[in-house]
Amino acid sequence: MLGKKAMDVGHVLENVVYLELLRRGFKVYIGKIDDMVVDFVAQNQSGNTYIQVAASVRDEATLNRELRSLRAIKDNYPKLLLTLDEDPDTDYDGILRTNALDWLMG
Repeated sequence: MLGKKAMDVGHVLENVVYLELLRRGFKVYIGKIDDMVVDFVAQNQSGNTYIQVAASVRDEATLNRELRSLRAIKDNYPKLLLTLDEDPDTDYDGILRTNALDWLMG
C-alpha cells in the first residue's frame, strides 16, 4: 500500500507504541510542557507514565532532545524513552531508556 514511498520508522514505532498503550488499558494523551512535547502521557488507575519514542538515540544531540521534555517534568511518575537501539537499559536520573521491542513483549 505504501508503494515506493520511504517509511519513517520513528513514526511507525510511535503508532505501534500508541496502539499497545491502548491495548494495555491506558488513556493516552500527547503532553506539552513549555515549548516541548512529550510523545505520550499514558494514564491508568496507578497514575501517569510519560513516554518518548525514537528509532535511535545513539546520536548525542538526538538523545538530549528526547530527554529534554522528560527532564522538565517534575513529578515522580515513570518516564520512559523507547528506542530500537539494542543497547543495555540505561537510567538517566530516573528516565529509563529501553528497547521498544523488549517493552512491547513485556
